[in-house]
Amino acid sequence: MPRPPAGIPARTARVSRCLSFSACHRLHSKSLSDEENLKLFGKCNNPNGHGHNYKVVVTVRGEIDPTSGMVINLTDLKEYMQEAIMEPLDHKNLDKDVAYFADVVSTTENVAVYIWENLQKRLPGGTLYKVKVYETDQNIVVYKGEETTPEK
Repeated sequence: MPRPPAGIPARTARVSRCLSFSACHRLHSKSLSDEENLKLFGKCNNPNGHGHNYKVVVTVRGEIDPTSGMVINLTDLKEYMQEAIMEPLDHKNLDKDVAYFADVVSTTENVAVYIWENLQKRLPGGTLYKVKVYETDQNIVVYKGEETTPEK
């Protein structure tokens, strides 16, 4: 990336892009009995599943290129999101159509991790800042990659 002209500091910015996708899933852990699953997940453990219209906000960060004025070309970001989110998840049964969820409970937390990992493979290194997934207007997960959890 070219450097800004002498005397002008480099500027860092965050850029976000949104999209929506529809998918169904069933909250069910293979590590629990049917009774334990029902107690833990309630109606979300319905054997026939249930659906959501998810909203995803992807945020990248980086230096503003002095030539283009951009952190990332939004056309590129749109394409990365199409490949990493829409193609594998939109109008899918997460538990049956997405191999990742064969042994991972398809909670919104794990959907956010899946999206993060898929985007990491496509975006320039170190640019992915945050993935925010709205399962509903009230249930939202933010994932910023691996963060250490204090030991208990």
